[in-house]
Amino acid sequence: MRATAPGRPVWRRPAWIAAAVLCVGACVFFVRRDEGARSDTVLAAVVTRGDLEVTVTATGKIQPRAYVDVGAQASGQLQRILVRIGDSVRQGQLLAEIDPQVQAAKVDADEAQLAQYNANLVEQQANVAYAEATLGRYARLVASDAASKQTYDGSNRDARTAAAKADAIRAQIRQMESTLKADRVALGYTRIYAPMAGTVVSVEAREGQTLNAAYSTPQIMRISDLAAMTVWTQVSEADVTRLKVGMPVYFTTLGHGERRWSATLRQILPAPQKPERPPGQSDTGAAASSPAGNVVLYTALLDVDNTSGDLRPEMTAQVYFVTASAKGALIAPVAALRASDDKSAIVTVVDGAGESGRRVTVGLRTRFQAEIVSGLKEGERVVTGRKPGANGPSLVGFRL
Repeated sequence: MRATAPGRPVWRRPAWIAAAVLCVGACVFFVRRDEGARSDTVLAAVVTRGDLEVTVTATGKIQPRAYVDVGAQASGQLQRILVRIGDSVRQGQLLAEIDPQVQAAKVDADEAQLAQYNANLVEQQANVAYAEATLGRYARLVASDAASKQTYDGSNRDARTAAAKADAIRAQIRQMESTLKADRVALGYTRIYAPMAGTVVSVEAREGQTLNAAYSTPQIMRISDLAAMTVWTQVSEADVTRLKVGMPVYFTTLGHGERRWSATLRQILPAPQKPERPPGQSDTGAAASSPAGNVVLYTALLDVDNTSGDLRPEMTAQVYFVTASAKGALIAPVAALRASDDKSAIVTVVDGAGESGRRVTVGLRTRFQAEIVSGLKEGERVVTGRKPGANGPSLVGFRL
């Protein structure tokens, strides 16, 4: 027998092996659950009947279809504004008055000048009559050799000169009459009338303000016909090719909940609207400074009746252009379609006998719903997905 040092344990190989076997037997090991024992929950949806629409969505601004900016064509101090924002006005109604003294003075000066020209014409007509009488006498004297030919020629010259001066005065009179007419019209511009019936939506000027209409037309107010509105809609270049003039459109607004306004597409402007740029900035610089400089948007216009007055200028509209629609169609979720193409798909139908596959014909299709032309009936249930059962064993188990 081998000698060992005192105080040290003696390790024996059979004891070590037995201990290892017990540890392995006590270890926990994992086993995968049997696939046949798994209980999945079937997610199903009922095939219903309803209306389906394929739409292009965009946002727009509501503006009056007809409006006019009322400006001043005469310079002077704005003495009175006779209307306020929100007032309804009729065509031809007096809106404002500008100090007429300067224009009235011009009219008085024109009338005085015209009177002077008329007096000059009377005087010149007398000279013409005298010159013509003198010419007649010399003509008779020359015929009887009682006067020289030179004297006759001088008298003829004087008669023609007098007639020419009379014609010049008549031209001056016509010119002054035209000037007087223009100044009278300008005097009338000191009283500003409504060019159309509508509602005053803004007033830009104030009483006492001095207006200078020499180089531009100062804006005083805006009148809009709020009975008919136009929605200016911005459509991306990816969607504008799907739009057609005359197609049905509807829109909603933020302040009216789920209420819809129906209309038709009236016009698509041929080119995108460019934003205004500061003076001195090039087109390239303006596009680069715009946060949406790379987005090309086209403007689509649609008109809507607003006799109720519920729509207001500058409201934001969520617009839906209806490219296709189906009324009273059978509708199933797109998630239920498998191995589908543009015209057909396979669905799994759930009934009392279990599950069965079925091929269906597909019509219109949106992002979430599809029209079932044939292959299903209203009320049938189709599988849209599966979810592992909450009460079944987990995918991974363990044993001792």
